[in-house]
Amino acid sequence: MAVQHRRKKKQAVPTAMLIALAVALVALGTAIALLVHMTKNSTPARRGTMSADIAEQTQQTTTQTEVTATSTTLSESGTTSATDVTTTGSALTSTTGTAESKLPAGLVSGITLTFYTANLTVGDAPVMPIVTMTPANATNKKEIWQSSNQAVAKVDGLGNITPVGAGECIITVTSASNPSVSAEVKVSVKGKETASGTPGGTTPQNTDSKIQVINGVTYVQGILIVNKTYPLPADYNPGLDPTAQAAFNEMAAGAAAAGLSIQIVSGFRSYDTQKTLYNNYCNRDGKAEADRFSARPGHSEHQSGLAMDINYAGSSFDNTPEAKWLAENCWKYGFIIRYPKDKESITGYKYESWHVRYLGKEWAEKIYNSGLTLEEYFGIDSKYSY
Repeated sequence: MAVQHRRKKKQAVPTAMLIALAVALVALGTAIALLVHMTKNSTPARRGTMSADIAEQTQQTTTQTEVTATSTTLSESGTTSATDVTTTGSALTSTTGTAESKLPAGLVSGITLTFYTANLTVGDAPVMPIVTMTPANATNKKEIWQSSNQAVAKVDGLGNITPVGAGECIITVTSASNPSVSAEVKVSVKGKETASGTPGGTTPQNTDSKIQVINGVTYVQGILIVNKTYPLPADYNPGLDPTAQAAFNEMAAGAAAAGLSIQIVSGFRSYDTQKTLYNNYCNRDGKAEADRFSARPGHSEHQSGLAMDINYAGSSFDNTPEAKWLAENCWKYGFIIRYPKDKESITGYKYESWHVRYLGKEWAEKIYNSGLTLEEYFGIDSKYSY
């Protein structure tokens, strides 16, 4: 017999369960919305985040770094005179200091005089040009005065020019704050006629002496003179005198015949070379001591081309056989020992056994036999006036 199947009816979902499910969905939605809101407004710590104090320090460092860069740029462009700053703190200090401190005093840029030539006669009263330095607001207007030949005219620190002997010279005034700025007075001096008819003011103590100045070079009876009183022009550059060189060669042969060897270790020296040497000695020993053994530029006999240092320019040469032979025989060849013992107050330099000066045989023999220095024989002095 056929079996009849009946479909089962679906059971209905209880209403209570539906209500509970709806409440749960609402609660879940609310929770999600709250979580999103909290996420947007919270400031949780993240890797790399700085505290407020650290952030402030960083901001200061950044500001200082910007100042450093600005200061360096200004310095490189030449708008500031301060040294380039490399550290942050120094940059701030330097920038502030530059802005607040006074600018350096202005340098002298020009000099004008009330006259640039002076024609004088021995015995005249001193004359003095009035100096005007520009700019007017330059704070250091100190003047440095110098005569190219004190045998013709001397000048003091105020610019008073005093005629001394016949000839010509240049009086120079230089700015102490800016040595590149100077002005010159060309001075011509005539000798004053005395009752005997000889030019007054031109004759030293020795009556055989006669001073002449030719192109800034001083001569006494034809002998070129250069010492602390009588300088050579800065551009006087003759080199070693050929006659003096030949005389030395003859003298070296004479020494060799006596079993000795002599050679020139220093002959001609230019103005600039002497300036370097003298400044080095001043830096090493002080100016007062350097003046005892080294000439100021323009006052060195070596610049004349007639002076030589033999074998070794130092006191260790003093007691050598060569030094003794030189002292006894150099006059035979036209030389003298220029700075003898115990004559520093006269020659201006301490004893130099190695320094010889060529005069020619006739004059060298006269001075050697007299026992006098060149200054004593010709009645001249050797003293700096500045």
